Amino acid sequence: MPLILLTNDDGYFSEGIRALREALKPLGRVVVVAPDRNLSGVGHSLTFTMPLKLRKVEEDYYTVVDGTPADCIHLGYYVILEGKKPDLVCAGINEGPNLGEDITYSGTVSGAMEGRILGIPSVAFSAFGREDIMFSEIAKSCKKVVEKVLEGGMPEDTYLNVNVPNLRVEEIRGIKITRQGKRKYKEKVFKYIAPYGEPLYWIAAEEFGWSPEEGTDYWAVLNGYISVTPLQLDLTNYRAMEEIKFIER
Repeated sequence: MPLILLTNDDGYFSEGIRALREALKPLGRVVVVAPDRNLSGVGHSLTFTMPLKLRKVEEDYYTVVDGTPADCIHLGYYVILEGKKPDLVCAGINEGPNLGEDITYSGTVSGAMEGRILGIPSVAFSAFGREDIMFSEIAKSCKKVVEKVLEGGMPEDTYLNVNVPNLRVEEIRGIKITRQGKRKYKEKVFKYIAPYGEPLYWIAAEEFGWSPEEGTDYWAVLNGYISVTPLQLDLTNYRAMEEIKFIER
């Protein structure tokens, strides 16, 4: 029976992680270790400056007080599972997409990345939608991807970023292996004044500006497909190595 370690960045209480947990339960044992709050945008960070506290919510369901998704994978693996390697790490379902360059900010994707760093095949799941997300339907699509991964395996140094359209299972057109897309960032910093006079700032996306180029993650979900983008831990730009040889001279 497969053992699956599940986390997210929206918090242990989120509808997305509960829907994914229920969908994956028929496949094996699912152990949830998730943050105690919404940490969207936290990226890939580990907590070194303070101790962390584990709290049991229910059987095989835990939250890490003040912990990041990467912290949750560490505590889930080393503490809850006592070093027993899961067959798969899953992160999500994120309340919103993780496409293109946004994966660098995503705590959801970073949860999967941490699993891969620990030598565990890992998948991040996100919903392509912002309102009225059908998590139970999306979880069924996620289950299909998990079944394929458990059966077929995953290459070394690889983890998957999966984005699922906000559609019913029967409306999904299929699964596409995609590359990371691109967008033109247009963000704005809003300034506010606190009651005691000090300035406060809020960073927010003003426009998303996705490029719907065929073969990208954005193109796939826009056209009703599940997007599966293979990511790797090795961030080396091998193509540029020759181009910057002049630095050695």
